[in-house]
Amino acid sequence: MRKLRSIVLLLALGTLIFVVSSAVAARPGSTTCSGGTIAAGNYSSLTVTGACMFGGGTVTVRHNLVVAAGASLNDHAASPLTTVHVGGNVLVGKGGVLGFGTYNPAAPHNSVVDGNVIANQPLSLYISFATIHGNLISHGGGGGVSGEFRNYPTKDNTIDGNAVIQGWTGGWIGFIRNHVGRNVIFSNNKSVINGLVDPPVPGQVDPDSSEVMTNVIGRNLICQGNTPKAQVNPDDGGQPNTVGGRKIGQCAGL
Repeated sequence: MRKLRSIVLLLALGTLIFVVSSAVAARPGSTTCSGGTIAAGNYSSLTVTGACMFGGGTVTVRHNLVVAAGASLNDHAASPLTTVHVGGNVLVGKGGVLGFGTYNPAAPHNSVVDGNVIANQPLSLYISFATIHGNLISHGGGGGVSGEFRNYPTKDNTIDGNAVIQGWTGGWIGFIRNHVGRNVIFSNNKSVINGLVDPPVPGQVDPDSSEVMTNVIGRNLICQGNTPKAQVNPDDGGQPNTVGGRKIGQCAGL
């Protein structure tokens, strides 16, 4: 976990570069869900290889929670009935989907990751009202211009480290009402309406997307290369971001 906490963010000529390995070795005695419901209880480590969801109660994973390539955990929504504590890291593979926390403001907000959340080309992440003591790193992914349509909401979380979301192409994407201890880098994300308009216009951009607003950020807020440009949307109740360091790029005025 300490090695993953020590991820180096290299910002050179406006380009964020980092390497994430999607190969994860299972620990002895780990549990694998290939489909269905994950019961409350204690797990040494947990790997999801199919379509799975939490069934309620409290789930404790001592080491890593892994969503394998193409698998899904709580698809389309974080679980409002389950409190999850991950002692290690949450790792999401290519085409994977993770729902973590809860979308219900009135529900308990006790789900915690002691390490990092690292996603390498995920289809989408649905993370809300969760605490991440390390970093949130998401590189690439999404359904693209012609693939499966997904949105990518990251709302109402506490992230003690850095938050980096870069290179995702899909439906609506937003980073809203989060408290981040260090830096936020939101770069090269593209929102496309895909086939949701009639007649379809391949690659048409959703002008309501790239909402980066109402966040409290300890250090810098850096936004580059997003389509549409990163924005605060007052029609959605958005407010300017509170930033301890600098606002850079598309977020200079946000």
